[in-house]
Amino acid sequence: MPNPASSGTGYLDVSSWLQLFGEQRGWAYMDELHRNIATYTHSGSKPCKMAAAGEVPIGISFEFRAAKSKAEGAPLDIIIPEEGIGWDMEASAIVAGTANEEAAKTLLDWSVSKKANEMYNVGYAVVAMPGVAKPVPHLPADIEDKMIDNDFEWAANNRKAILEEWQKRYDSKSEPKG
Repeated sequence: MPNPASSGTGYLDVSSWLQLFGEQRGWAYMDELHRNIATYTHSGSKPCKMAAAGEVPIGISFEFRAAKSKAEGAPLDIIIPEEGIGWDMEASAIVAGTANEEAAKTLLDWSVSKKANEMYNVGYAVVAMPGVAKPVPHLPADIEDKMIDNDFEWAANNRKAILEEWQKRYDSKSEPKG
């Protein structure tokens, strides 16, 4: 599993479990999960890559990495929890006072176009523009229905406390940074 202190994917997992199950049940879930964790990686895709290589039997990871690995022949089963999955969104902005404001506007205008959303679908199963995403091989067609009602403000406001608690409980199994 990715370490939530160094991986956005890992933090997304932890904050999602706390939102899904509530704090008490969420930490209890992670206590039991921790007993089965070989190592917490500093990469969101590494657990999947390790499972694809046969180094571990299960990798908690970004689902798109699993679909890509399976498409490349990895002997993986992709399991989306019935309870739902966390998710995040990509965002862009123009920095106030930039010297190249017109070029930035051109880029951002393109980034929200249909063509750009079709290109995003190569790396993401769900894109912002309705009706553009095509099913991704090896992922459930209803993956959007599995996305939880993610409270981004709660996750951001509680990040420091969540990471402190997580590190106190589980950091002993984190791989060395390097």
